[in-house]
Amino acid sequence: MASCYRRRPMPTAVLRRSVAQLFMIGLPGPTLDRATRAFLAEHPPGGVILFKRNIRSAAELRRLTEAIHASGAGVRPLVALDHEGGRVDRLPRPFTHFPPAAVVGARRDPRLAEAVGRAMGRELRAVGIDLDFAPVLDVWSNPRNRVIGDRAFGTDPARVARLGVALARGLGRAGVLACGKHFPGHGASAGDSHFVLPRVRRSRRALAALELVPFARAVAAGIPALMTAHIVYPALDPRRPATLSPAICRDLLRRRLGFRGVLFSDDLEMNAVAARSTPARSAVAALGAGCDMLLVCQSLDAARAAMRGVEEAVAAGTLPATDVALALARIAALRRRLRPEAPVRRAPLGWPAHQRLASRLAADTSAPRPRSLRPAAAPPPPRDHPPARRSGSARDARTARG
Repeated sequence: MASCYRRRPMPTAVLRRSVAQLFMIGLPGPTLDRATRAFLAEHPPGGVILFKRNIRSAAELRRLTEAIHASGAGVRPLVALDHEGGRVDRLPRPFTHFPPAAVVGARRDPRLAEAVGRAMGRELRAVGIDLDFAPVLDVWSNPRNRVIGDRAFGTDPARVARLGVALARGLGRAGVLACGKHFPGHGASAGDSHFVLPRVRRSRRALAALELVPFARAVAAGIPALMTAHIVYPALDPRRPATLSPAICRDLLRRRLGFRGVLFSDDLEMNAVAARSTPARSAVAALGAGCDMLLVCQSLDAARAAMRGVEEAVAAGTLPATDVALALARIAALRRRLRPEAPVRRAPLGWPAHQRLASRLAADTSAPRPRSLRPAAAPPPPRDHPPARRSGSARDARTARG
C-alpha cells in the first residue's frame, strides 16, 4: 500500500476521501440538516463525536446515530461520546448518571469499576455509540488541577491503572471501544488546555513513576485507543505539546511503551493549540507527530480547513503518504474490533439495575476519599467546547469537550 503511494500521487477524489477518514468531527445540531449532509457526503469523516447540543432524547439520539452510520461512503463512521460519569455526562434520562471516577476509585475494587464500564457500555451500544472517550487515566497529582479533579480515579498511579483498565475492559465486553486519556498525563497540570497551553515540569524519572504508569498498564492490557494531551512536558519535548510531538507520540508511546492502537488527538480547536496555529497546520503537525485520528469538534468550517491542509501536505510530499497509510490501517483495525454479532437492538431504553448500581455508589461512604477529592474541592464541570480563537462568537457560550 505504501509503495503505491510512492509511485504516483492519489487521484484528487481518493485523496480527499482518504484524508477525511483521519478526522473525527463535531456536528452543529441534533439532526443532519442539508448543509451537514452535504459536508458528510463530500468529506466522509472517519468518525463523529457527539455533545449535548446533539442530544435531545434517547430516541432522537438513536435516530441520529443511525443517520450518521448510514452517511458513510462505503465506510461506516465511528460515533463517539465523552461519557465518564460525574461532570462529564452528556446523556439525559433514562440513561444512568454514574458518579465521578473518584467515587469509584475510593472503593478500590476493579470488579466494581468493570461493572460500571459494562453498564455504561450497554447503554451506549443501545443507541449506536461505538466509542467512549473513557477511562480517564490521569493521576490527580496536583490538587490545584481543576480540569481533571474528581474525573480521575485518584492520586495513586497503581490504583488509577487497575481501575482504569477494569473500566475499559467493561466497556469492551459491552461492545464499546474504550479510549484512555490524556496521554502522557493531565493530572499534574495547573492550567486548563481548553484555554491555555499548560506545562508540566517533571523529570523523565518522575513522569515514568507517576503519570505514565496507568498508560503503560493500559497499553499492556491491550486498550484499543488513547487520546493525547495538549500539554508541554519540557523533559520530553521542550517546544511542542504532546499532540504535536514526535518524541512523545512516536518515540515514547509507540516505541517505548509498545502501543499499537489508534492515537486520537484532543480537540484541535482547544485554545492550547488553536491560539497558536491554524487548523490546517495543527492537523498536519499532529499526523506528522504520530496521531492517527484528529478531533475537530467545534465547526465544520474548521474541519474542512484542516482536511484541506492535510490534502495539500500529502500532495506536496511534506506529510509522507506512508504515515497516512499506517494511520488508516490502524483506524480500520479499530473498526474491526467492534462486534458485528452485537448489533444495536431496538429494545426499550431503561436500565433499573444500572440505576441501582449508581445509587449505591453515590450513597456509599464506607470507603474514605482522599482529602483533596472531597466534594467541597470538586472543580466546575468542563465545557463541551473551548472558546473560539476570536472572542465574541456565539459559540463561546456553548459547552465544550472534556
